[in-house]
Amino acid sequence: MSHKYDRLGYWDADLATPLNAILDLNHILDNMRDVELVMGTRVKLLGRKIIRHEYRHYAGRVFATMASMILRLPIYDTQCGAKLLRVNEYTQSILEKPFISRWIFDVELITRLVSQWKQENFENIHLRIYEFPLHEWVDIDGSKIRFRDILKVGIDLFKIRWSY
Repeated sequence: MSHKYDRLGYWDADLATPLNAILDLNHILDNMRDVELVMGTRVKLLGRKIIRHEYRHYAGRVFATMASMILRLPIYDTQCGAKLLRVNEYTQSILEKPFISRWIFDVELITRLVSQWKQENFENIHLRIYEFPLHEWVDIDGSKIRFRDILKVGIDLFKIRWSY
């Protein structure tokens, strides 16, 4: 099957992750042939500029832990809006139908990939996704998520788990 593009990605509209990080994520796909999805990860490390509001960081840790348990994968940061996929039959097929959740389609995308790989009996599924600690990420004020959305996100996590 021929594809027009060999990479597909998305970034949060607020550009909390600078666009130049695409080069880092693309480098992973260029050099690690088994990786299908590379995800930016917001990890405060020395020599990096990761600026997050504490309450958002801790809320994100709780959510990421829940998502990791549901996915049964040790993912540190599901919600960082910097992701790059290798385009192939697997990644193309998971994008054909609409997502269940408005807020956590990232988790559903990962779940769809893992489900697809399990059906194909792929080994070392945990090595097909790569989390790249970003060099820079700055929390942008004005989040659109409200308390009722947080409740919906919890419900959506379980809907995703039951659907796949």
